[in-house]
Amino acid sequence: MMPAVQDTAVHLSDRHFRTIAELIEGQVGIKLPQGKRLMLEGRLHKRVRALNFSDLNEYVENLFEADHFDTELTHLIDVVTTNKTDFFREPQHFAFMRDVAIPALLKSHGRKNANLKIWSSASSTGMEAYTTAMVLDDMTRSGSRFQYRILGTDISTAVLRLAKTAIYTRDVLAPVPDHFVKRYFSSSRDKSRGEVRVVPELRRTTHFMRMNLMDKSYPVDRDVDIIFCRNVLIYFERETQRKVVEQLCSHLRPGGYLLVGHSESMIHSAVPGLKQVQPTIFQV
Repeated sequence: MMPAVQDTAVHLSDRHFRTIAELIEGQVGIKLPQGKRLMLEGRLHKRVRALNFSDLNEYVENLFEADHFDTELTHLIDVVTTNKTDFFREPQHFAFMRDVAIPALLKSHGRKNANLKIWSSASSTGMEAYTTAMVLDDMTRSGSRFQYRILGTDISTAVLRLAKTAIYTRDVLAPVPDHFVKRYFSSSRDKSRGEVRVVPELRRTTHFMRMNLMDKSYPVDRDVDIIFCRNVLIYFERETQRKVVEQLCSHLRPGGYLLVGHSESMIHSAVPGLKQVQPTIFQV
């Protein structure tokens, strides 16, 4: 019986898979185990066709050409990053922000009309940042006196484009309370499109930019009140997790909060001086 031959038109060779896996881990810290190989191949086919390469392996062979490496690396990162997100994902975080964190932070600011800074550090398509904006705006309407700015950063240019437009399909609004849907979203004039857009008042409070959590320094203020870094640390090696969390915490004001995903509650043990307030909420 003849041994199975790998179809080079459809699959990456072992060498080329290793090349991409090492590149991605080195650039953005994300590990690509063998179990992700089929996913990677499936997502790359569209890019291979767009560039008129004959197969996946020709694509990798040409990846490091000097004239297009930076552009292609951006596309490759867009392909491999997971962008699972929802409005009001892990809702207990937003309840904590409203009921505990913001009142405590306003007290520590010690002045009327404090200017709060919130950072969504793996913002994906912007739903986390806009959920934060909804909660904060609702607090100011209910009598809390503060101003706020929200920064959203992500490594993927594709999701940042979506975040900046703030246009979503109506089906993603299921977790959003009805009165927030009415207040904070406008419907497309063309009802058949089934699209909604975040209202300008919230868009004005929110800014998005591309940033890599693996960078040695972050172009972000060092007096941030709350940082969200949820469901991204799980893709990093433990040492990378430690470095990223340390770096993020260096951008928090004293008493500021770091919120991580439900599967990332172990991160505090690696960072001295980080106090665990709740299983996934930490304070410096």
